[in-house]
Amino acid sequence: MRQLGTGIGWRPEIADAVERMPGIDWVEVVAENVCPGHLPASLRRLRERGVTVVPHGVSLGLGDADRPDEDRLTALAERATGLDAPLVTEHIAFVRAGGPLTASPRLEAGHLLPVPRTRDALDVLCANVRRAQQALPVPLAVENIAALISWPGEELTEGQFLYELADRTGVRLLIDVANLHTNHVNRGEDPAKALAELPLEAIAYVHVAGGFARDGVWHDSHAHPVPREVLDILTDLASRVRPPGVLLERDENFPEPAELEGELTAIRAAVDEGHADLACTGPPTGAGAEAARAGAEAAGEPPRERVALAQAAVLSALVAGTPLPEGFDRERMGVQARALAAKRADVVAKVAPELPRILGARYRPEFLGYAHGQPMTGGYRRDALDFVAHLLRERRPADAAVRRELRGWWRERSGPVPPSRRPVARVARVGRAARRVLTRRSG
Repeated sequence: MRQLGTGIGWRPEIADAVERMPGIDWVEVVAENVCPGHLPASLRRLRERGVTVVPHGVSLGLGDADRPDEDRLTALAERATGLDAPLVTEHIAFVRAGGPLTASPRLEAGHLLPVPRTRDALDVLCANVRRAQQALPVPLAVENIAALISWPGEELTEGQFLYELADRTGVRLLIDVANLHTNHVNRGEDPAKALAELPLEAIAYVHVAGGFARDGVWHDSHAHPVPREVLDILTDLASRVRPPGVLLERDENFPEPAELEGELTAIRAAVDEGHADLACTGPPTGAGAEAARAGAEAAGEPPRERVALAQAAVLSALVAGTPLPEGFDRERMGVQARALAAKRADVVAKVAPELPRILGARYRPEFLGYAHGQPMTGGYRRDALDFVAHLLRERRPADAAVRRELRGWWRERSGPVPPSRRPVARVARVGRAARRVLTRRSG
């Protein structure tokens, strides 16, 4: 396993600080946010210095009932090649549901949702991981996610699920110790038990991040300092195996560089403490082998239809207000639904920053009101367009000048090519058509 060392998640907001930080061996970038042929200057300079860059995907949906999308796989492969990455990573999560398998509308979560730890879901996940491995030019590692909700009727623990996944596919693991802490608080799962059941030799690297507690729920925010409990889990992991790499994630609310450097120092200290115990006791044997051997894959097609129906029912309840599937905790599902809507509002504000500027303080309540009854069906840029179309249909907000500005924004972006690049006559023609559509919708 390649040794990566100590790293940090590269984000544009902290790009200059990351370049100046001492002891940074590698960085991780959100795969969907970079284009290999047009890398930010900061990333180019880091690569020229020999800093490893690992693309980290967030939208492939390896846990979806559907097979991985070929275009998304191609894009991930291009980033791996373009960045000369030693591996690529993704999440063990489902992010969309519905469609042909269920004969229902296709829905997107806009964020990572947990797959049920059942044999059906594991079969589907293993098949999807194998397809991704075939399409990628470098090894794949998959990450355990943080969860607010639990599926009823689960058949495996998290450690057993991960052990069997790695055993059946040969995939590497990206272990997020912050997510183990989240699942401890939210789902009562013991991080030490999960670590004891893992195939330690399959670990590619480790994520460390912060979060916050509210009303008895832990939110994996990536916007707060790393708590002591997460560092303790990291020490426990390092007492069992020497992780090839450890990385600090921070996505929002960026502190001063000195605070980030302090967190990296604390991470190194936690690993060193665990290494000292490992040197004294030697690595423990994994406890998941028996579970893995007991879960031989059944012959034939994985049961995608059953997984598809279950995921569609859950996602529809979360984003479209349909009845709650049996066995789910109503309060926690409400927390998850609100978290998904908030995530949509945050990301739309980033991909379309003009909207918060135009709407001001009204942006967030208007968007959350829209999201409550309007599931996302085509990605965040489509969501931004649909949000503005919704406002215009509803003649919201009341300020006519704001509506005119929103109408202009919608016209500028609703076509396949920006108006500034079209012939003038075509601009006028498309503009007239857009006005007629909006007039009919507003009528």
